[in-house]
Amino acid sequence: MSAQPFGLSAALTVAFAEDGSIDTARMIRHASWCLDNGCASVTLFGTTGEGSSISRTERTAVLKAFLDGGIPGDRIVGGVMANAAADAAEQSAEILDAGGRGVLLAPPSYFKGVSEDGVFGWFSDVLTQLGSKARGIILYNIPSVTAVELSVALIGRLRRAFPAAISGVKDSSGNWPYTQALLAEHKDLSILIGDERSLAAGVRLGAEGAISGMANICPERLVPMIRDGRDDHGLTDLVAEVLKNPVTPAVKALLAHRLGDPAWARVRAPLLPTPAAPAAQLGAALGSLNATAAAA
Repeated sequence: MSAQPFGLSAALTVAFAEDGSIDTARMIRHASWCLDNGCASVTLFGTTGEGSSISRTERTAVLKAFLDGGIPGDRIVGGVMANAAADAAEQSAEILDAGGRGVLLAPPSYFKGVSEDGVFGWFSDVLTQLGSKARGIILYNIPSVTAVELSVALIGRLRRAFPAAISGVKDSSGNWPYTQALLAEHKDLSILIGDERSLAAGVRLGAEGAISGMANICPERLVPMIRDGRDDHGLTDLVAEVLKNPVTPAVKALLAHRLGDPAWARVRAPLLPTPAAPAAQLGAALGSLNATAAAA
């Protein structure tokens, strides 16, 4: 476990202008709000941040804008979702050179049915190319997207090969037996829970926190779950409502509703915005959560 517990990181959504370009000013305002309301960091270019749809040039511009806009590097985690090891190493180096807190590094996702030895070889290539820069690497287990599960044994193998580089694992598998096994074997790492429905239970078993899309919406509900391992059934009910829809557009629809700013609902192809009827249902669910909080 790290000397400074990881806490809560907002898997930051991307604001798009009407012409499809990235609205960094809107993003920075939102990131500042997240940091002021309980988040220890923000994570750029993750799954909720549509990282696989953001170009290398845009990544550089967003990162520079955040640093220039007063978001310090040590409060930024950068997601990397590349297939070529050299691309992953270059993107990781950019984040780390900027003083980033760490890198959320997903396995390659284009080839299917790859062996564990092959996945180990890919991560080894990335970390070897990073060399002495390699630090704060959070392995990203999200098999629903990558079709690659990072087994508990593979994580151990990578830790042994790169002990100074690997700092944590984000588990977005939604597979509770896997989460339990991961925590039993590797709780001395920063184990981060991606499925908010399992967050409190994971914390009670030693998880350090979360990189969470819902932290864009209600970080104040997530902080007690991480600090105290306290269940929040209202929050998990809202997550269940989100999961009835494509998740990233649904989170953005919720943020647009919370802020009264329809621009936040914009997504980049191949994603499509949440249609009006389910967006209204999501807004109603958020209203119920807020009403519960006000009555408490």
